[in-house]
Amino acid sequence: MSDTRCIKRILTIATLLSTTVIAQTTKPQPYSAAPWENVLYGAAYYNEYMPAELQPGRLDKDITLMKQADISVVRMGESTWSLWEPEDGRFEYAWMDRVVDAMGKAGIKVILGTPTYSIPTWMYHEHPEVLVDPLTGPKPSYGMRQNMDITNPTFRFYAQRLIRNLVEHYRNNPNVIGWQIDNETGAYNANNPEVFTGFVDHLKQKFGTTDNLNKAWFLNYWGEDVNDWENMPPRQNATSTGYKLEWSRWQQMRVNDYLSWQATIVREYRRPDQFVTQDFSDAVHRDVNEFEVAKALDIVSVNPYHGTQDHMDGQIQAEAGDYYRSLKHANYLVTETNAQTTYWASTFQYPPYDGQLRLDVYTHLSSGANMVEYWHWHSIHSGQETYWKGILSHDLEPNRPYAEVSCTAHELQKIGPHLIDLKITNQVAILHSVDSLNAIDFMPFASTGPRWAFGPAAADYSSLLNQLHTALYNLNVGTDFVFPEDPDFSKYKVLIVPMLYIADDALLQKISDYVKNGGHVLMTFKSGFANENSAVRWVRAPGPLREAAGFSYQEFSNLEKPLALKDDPFHAGAEENKVSYWAEFLTPEHAKALAYYDHPFFGKWPAITENNYGTGTLTYEGTYLTDALQKAVVEQVLQEANLTGPDQQLPAPVHVKHGVNRMGKQLHYYLNYSSDPQTFTYPYKEGTDLLTNNAIASSSKITLQPWDVAIIEEK
Repeated sequence: MSDTRCIKRILTIATLLSTTVIAQTTKPQPYSAAPWENVLYGAAYYNEYMPAELQPGRLDKDITLMKQADISVVRMGESTWSLWEPEDGRFEYAWMDRVVDAMGKAGIKVILGTPTYSIPTWMYHEHPEVLVDPLTGPKPSYGMRQNMDITNPTFRFYAQRLIRNLVEHYRNNPNVIGWQIDNETGAYNANNPEVFTGFVDHLKQKFGTTDNLNKAWFLNYWGEDVNDWENMPPRQNATSTGYKLEWSRWQQMRVNDYLSWQATIVREYRRPDQFVTQDFSDAVHRDVNEFEVAKALDIVSVNPYHGTQDHMDGQIQAEAGDYYRSLKHANYLVTETNAQTTYWASTFQYPPYDGQLRLDVYTHLSSGANMVEYWHWHSIHSGQETYWKGILSHDLEPNRPYAEVSCTAHELQKIGPHLIDLKITNQVAILHSVDSLNAIDFMPFASTGPRWAFGPAAADYSSLLNQLHTALYNLNVGTDFVFPEDPDFSKYKVLIVPMLYIADDALLQKISDYVKNGGHVLMTFKSGFANENSAVRWVRAPGPLREAAGFSYQEFSNLEKPLALKDDPFHAGAEENKVSYWAEFLTPEHAKALAYYDHPFFGKWPAITENNYGTGTLTYEGTYLTDALQKAVVEQVLQEANLTGPDQQLPAPVHVKHGVNRMGKQLHYYLNYSSDPQTFTYPYKEGTDLLTNNAIASSSKITLQPWDVAIIEEK
């Protein structure tokens, strides 16, 4: 590095440190916007991506099309740092001002994003040290987005300077209603020197002494005791499961710190009625603790992409909605979802069938979304996302998707006030543990390798979590997510606990107390096995859960091939009455066996047990079930909790969601995820289908056309 660049970096770091103090001491006003009058419906919009020959007149044409289609919101600006700041310290706003102002004149609301997830070339050239040094794989050069160390002080200096300028510039613009900080943020597998130094500092604060660290992680194994913090080995070749788990927590902490830092800066300058959000990519993440990040946000957002054509069943959208709604127990935003086709190649071009775009919107609203935006308005003509198509195709003309979006938007203009701010109250929750997700990955229980060999995981924590949510979804049971940090679970009648491999004694006691006080738990194998430091407990499994579970075990085995359950106890049928991958040798002490393995050796032990404890029950699966078997077990637990009824009698393609709208009226969404008409009996109070304005009597027959929806508001 030249002397000039070295001096410049020293100055930037000094400036960063001084401005960080300001960010920590400023007390911004809390978010205080008036409730929205209607559902927001729109798309990400990138006028800057238009072919040069179409500039600048294309903006007027797009806004005309948006107005004709009743588009009410656009998200902009999060992807182009190089236009906001074309060279170090020179900021340009005119290119975006004209777009924001034009949207305002058209009555279209604007969400702006901080463009920090893709650094400009001048920064890479001047400060290549900001690039991420990944734990595995080659160090990236410039070209891919999200290739920087989010904790690098030089990157932070430039990022905060940009954020302050942008938010201050648009603070008083009434068209801008909110700020998206960064974009689908992760830790990016960073292992830069500053990341490791920060990790060691974190260990000092958490454990105090190296002796405490050695004892917690059992580092005398292979003689790897750390006798001085300066001797702390790097993460690359770590074999300690405690080390690996704490490193994953450190990566989550880095993401949380980064997004909280951005949120603090935005709040220094934003108007109190401009919200702060982060658009999480869909599903749960190994390097992000969404529960902690959500504390820094006014509203949670998510980008749920999903299957189309014959693979659209609403489950992915529902799981994402249930999860991200649960982070703050509040309505959320969909900042990106499918418009036409997706993928970074032309090998996944499956445009939605007629009706699927519209059905998708009501799918999100039925889970509590207050906004649905597509990624994106128009298809891009060059680059990595050429085939990730927007509402308009590359010809930029009105088309089939545009017509369906327009139809849906016109409906929302009429009935949206009845749909916004849907309040959902569920009696079933899934306990999600990101620690268990990571720890299971470090010690996987399933393999696709040949006999007696190792291979990549065939089943894992995420697959089981998804299986359990899918079972609840297919049974039409509304579901929340809860987290180890939640003070108690008593508001729910049923708690689903997938593979709680990592848990301290307090969490296991909280679950036991929940059962004792009348709760119904469905828990799966590997729960309670290791403590908070990923050390296996030195008492008989399942440790502190033993009394509530009513069994213990000392052995377990991988299953080389699927086994049947004896006598098909859940009537799953010959093909589905099977278990795989793992079997714990459960020895009942108070529990009763619900199912045994049909095998001369494994048949000595039950595969599934149920125990009455206090006034509640704990059902335990000591093995991995097929999807159909899992659904049958879940349904039995629900029946014991008196949570089944007419919703479980609907045709398989029809799903129902319930909630109370802003007017205090009960809403029932019925959604048909199939290409065939579906008929069912409506069992609730008399009401009106908001989409057709038809009166719906209790016990009357309803027929939904292919990919159609009915939204019934009770009188």
